[in-house]
Formats: sequence, structure tokens, C-alpha cells
Amino acid sequence: MFSQFALHERLLKAVAELKFVEPTPVQVAAIPAALQGNDLRVIAQTGSGKTAAFVLPMLSRLLGDGGSQPRVCLRAMILLPTRELAQQTLKEVERFAQFTFLKAGLITGGEDFKQQAAMLRRVDILIGTPGRLIEHANAGNLLLDEVEVLVLDEADRMLDMGFAEDVERLAGLCNGEHQTLLFSATSGGAGLREMVSKVLKDPTHLQLNSVSQLNEGTRQQIITADHNYHKELLVDWLLANETYDKAIIFTNTRVQADRLYGKLVARDYKAFVLHGEKDQKDRKLAIDRLRQGAVKILVATDVAARGLDVDGLDLVINFDMPRSGDEYVHRIGRTGRAGGEGLAISLICHNDWNLMSSIERYLKQRFERRNIKEHKGLYQGPKNLKASGKAAGTKKKKTDAKTGKKAAAKKPAAKSPSKRNTINKPKSDAPVLVSKDGLAPLKRRKPAEPGAE
Repeated sequence: MFSQFALHERLLKAVAELKFVEPTPVQVAAIPAALQGNDLRVIAQTGSGKTAAFVLPMLSRLLGDGGSQPRVCLRAMILLPTRELAQQTLKEVERFAQFTFLKAGLITGGEDFKQQAAMLRRVDILIGTPGRLIEHANAGNLLLDEVEVLVLDEADRMLDMGFAEDVERLAGLCNGEHQTLLFSATSGGAGLREMVSKVLKDPTHLQLNSVSQLNEGTRQQIITADHNYHKELLVDWLLANETYDKAIIFTNTRVQADRLYGKLVARDYKAFVLHGEKDQKDRKLAIDRLRQGAVKILVATDVAARGLDVDGLDLVINFDMPRSGDEYVHRIGRTGRAGGEGLAISLICHNDWNLMSSIERYLKQRFERRNIKEHKGLYQGPKNLKASGKAAGTKKKKTDAKTGKKAAAKKPAAKSPSKRNTINKPKSDAPVLVSKDGLAPLKRRKPAEPGAE
């Protein structure tokens, strides 16, 4: 029960109103530690309830004993990698703060800069993306010296998108006594460890899962394919035959996303495409239509779909294999959320196999192999050298039956030149006449008999 936490009574009222009953594991672990004022470094999978794990203690700290007092200045900031995730987080903050006087605002790219600057003077909690916030800081609009709580959500993704310097600068502009709560779905490697060392002070580390335990409710399969056209046939078959409420198809490039979207629309699928070249209006329209059920299929690149939270999204297809294990974790995190079931299928060509194998090793898992008999291709993965017994360096040397000593290897007999290699070879050193296209020798005419014309 949420009543076990020392949250402000106005927040407990909101939680009851929203019918939140049992806290998730990440909430049980993170909320008490955050309420004690500790800096936190939390690894928790997407869909585990981590937004409430940082929003509730943040709001409780801001309320203190004077939750009914009007705002004085900007006191909390939440940084996120994408506009879509920032918009979703704003809605969550507003839901939990519905019985308080705390006001939240959103700062992302694609909106009027002057209106955003005016809004900054009227909110207690700021939610935004690093790039746009840096622009306001450079313009002198963003004053963070009274910030008490800084939240970095999806920190690993912000690092991947090149926001490390922006995040560190914004953290440096905050009050030196502020609390920092950093959440990510993966460990993030050396780059994220460096960010943690720079922006967190003696943090409490909470790892709620290992990557090998992510998305237990999601089946993970691979289907081999010969080429991209073969992949398109497989996508068409899967969308026609799998049972799903909503599906998302990931590609690595905008060009491939647009091409696949065009193919689906031509086949009368209700689909939408989402990538970095889409403006804010189109991006919002795509997500709203998917949530409302007006479309069932979203074709997207990683950057565009980051932070996407849509109920009923139970099928993920990797048309292109992601380039890292962390990116794979984020993709399949779109399905099998909050204990639900889902299916993640990766389409593997010969140039995807090594990537797929490295991701299996990273996750310490082996994906289920699957074939679609209607579209079974020739490529079924690399040949197993061990099975053939002819791997390089594995031949057993023969021993002489009489001496027991290893027999000397026989030199291979000299091969006679094959007819195929000599068929076009001239029989003399005379020059060879070649056809105009340079592809084949011309037949040499016999010299004329003496006296012939």
C-alpha cells in the first residue's frame, strides 16, 4: 500500500483517486530512499512504474508543510530525451499534483520561444528536453539557483543522443544543495558512469533488474531473411497473421521507415510513420492516433519512438536490428509493459547476424528461432564449421601403423591445367583479337591458300 510511504497527505489522496493500490518494486525501493533526501542512481526497466517512483517523492519534498502556499520560484526540474516522453511525464505530474497548488510547465523544441519564456516565471516544476532548455539558459530565461530536486530520466538515452554536456551544464546551474535522481533502463557503460560521477553526490545505487531479466512477459524471436524485400514480405505476413492490438516496426533509417510505411498504406493497413524529420504537429498526431486506436501500426526510428508509452502495444518488429544491446532493450521495452505479455520479432539478414549474436551475449539469452513456411528463405544463418568437421586447424594428423610416428603430410599432386582455364588461351604468342565489347576473343581466320583470292 502507498500509505506505507511517508508521503504528503495530498499525494496519498491523489494516489487513492487514481486507484493506485500496490506499489511496484521500483517504487518500493526508490520512494523511501528519495524521501530521505539521498541522491539516487536507479536502473529499472521501461514500464516498471519508475515515473511515479521519482514524481511522488519530488512532489512530497516541494509540499513540505506549506503545500497550500503560492509558488515563489522554480524549485524542481525533470530532464528527458524526447518531446513525447516529456509530454507524458507532464501528464503524470499533473495527475499526482491535482490536489496541490504546485504548477508544472513543459519546455521542448517546436514551440513558441517567447511564450515558453513567459511560462517559466509561473511554474514550480519544469519538465523539458536538454537542448531547448540550454537555449533558454543562454537567453537568460532559465534561473535554476532555487532548484531543490533535479530528475534525469532515461539518462542513458540522453547520453546516446549527445546530450551529456547539456545535462552536466544544466545540473551545474542548479542550487548546490539540490537532490538529484537519475533513472535509466540500462547500465549505460563508461559514459553514463562518468555522468553519474559528475552530477550525483554519494548516490544510493538501486538496480531493480539485470538486462537478462528484462521484459519477462515478452517472447523474443528471430526470423532469417534473404534481403530487404524478403523482410517486407515477412512484415506483411506477420501483420496479417499475428494477434495484436497495436504494433510498432523499428527501422534504422528514415528512408526505410518511409518506404515501409508506403508499402503498408498501399496494402490498406492503418499505419503512421514517425521519425526525426517529422515536425512536432505530425509527431503528436501520430502518437494520439495510435493511442486512440485510429491506427494500429507505427513505423518508427529509435529517436522518434523513444519514451513512447502506449497501452495495448503488444507487438514489436525489428525490421533492422538495433546497433547495440541497450537499444534493443529500449525497443522491446515498448511491449510487455507492467506485467503484460508481448512479442518481439527481429528480422535477420546475413549482415544482421553478428549484431544479433552480440545482443544475445549481452542479454545472456538465446532468442527463439522461427520460420514462416510461406516465406522461408535460403539464408538460415552462418554455416556451422564444427558440424562439418572441417574447420581450419582441426584435422587430425595420421600416424604410421608400423612406427607409431606421425606420418609426414603428403604433398598434393600437381594439378593439370583444366580445360576451362585454357579454353580461350592462344596456342601461340601471336596477339589475340578481342571483340569490341572486350568480353570474348574473336576466332582467328586461317591464312589464305597460295593463289586464293
